[in-house]
Amino acid sequence: MTSDTAPTLADALASGPLVLDGGMSNQLESAGHDLSDELWSARLLAERPEAVTEAHLAYYEAGADMAITASYQATFEGFARHGISRERAAELLALSVELAREATRRVKDVSRHLWVAASAGPYGAMLADGSEYRGRYGLTVAELEAFHRPRLEALAAAGPDALALETVPDTEEAEALLRAVRGLGVPAWLSYTVAGDRTRAGQPLEEAFALATDVDEIVAVGVNCCAPEDVKGAAATAARVTGKPVVVYPNSGEAWDAGARMWTGRATFTAEQVTGWERAGARLIGGCCRVGPEAITAIAEAVHGGSTV
Repeated sequence: MTSDTAPTLADALASGPLVLDGGMSNQLESAGHDLSDELWSARLLAERPEAVTEAHLAYYEAGADMAITASYQATFEGFARHGISRERAAELLALSVELAREATRRVKDVSRHLWVAASAGPYGAMLADGSEYRGRYGLTVAELEAFHRPRLEALAAAGPDALALETVPDTEEAEALLRAVRGLGVPAWLSYTVAGDRTRAGQPLEEAFALATDVDEIVAVGVNCCAPEDVKGAAATAARVTGKPVVVYPNSGEAWDAGARMWTGRATFTAEQVTGWERAGARLIGGCCRVGPEAITAIAEAVHGGSTV
């Protein structure tokens, strides 16, 4: 549900935690869709848009307050490699926001205010070679800004409630994204993928989070697509360094093998961890890869208590 009297995202975060959704790819795969090519879930924006709406709806009905669009791997450059024109690519980016909006209209409980965040993944996601978990692509900050800005403009024009600058592996790309998001008129969060107390590229998180401190467009900072065990410390650091609300949505704890394009290891994500994240400053809490609707329901119960649907 949306309305003209809806609170701003900043106000909503100030009043209490919001629950994010879980992994888009695992939800689509569980419905039988093949995501093995370079476009990943973004391919279904063109081929099976209804499947994307259904995936969003599953998370809203599970208790998520906010869905993140299927545009993580949707870029002008990536679509071009698959023969999709720039004009059509812009339409698909806008469609990713509309599909999430459509899901909000189908939620049974019309009293809930639901949010849509437009995903902007890192440069490495477009390369589809696992480099978003390394960073340091050999590009300048200016070159990365030039890559990100047109996509962010297209997503912002579609009217999301927020831009999710997510799975950022290093401070150079963070600087580019922080430049690219200025003046778009849409609040955003900046979310790093981390290993321990450092970015994937090895920079201290204190330095990484500090970049966003004085950027007005950034309403939350945090981590995603990392091990659940790394969240609490990172959340505390983000809150201490920036004074902003914190966003956290780790993966299941399994590890991604980019060469084999498969997940390995065991899941360590549990809803019991949520209380610690919230105490550390988390105000947007959800899951990333391999975290499904059941886990989101458990998170929503931990955050909001009682029934969520």
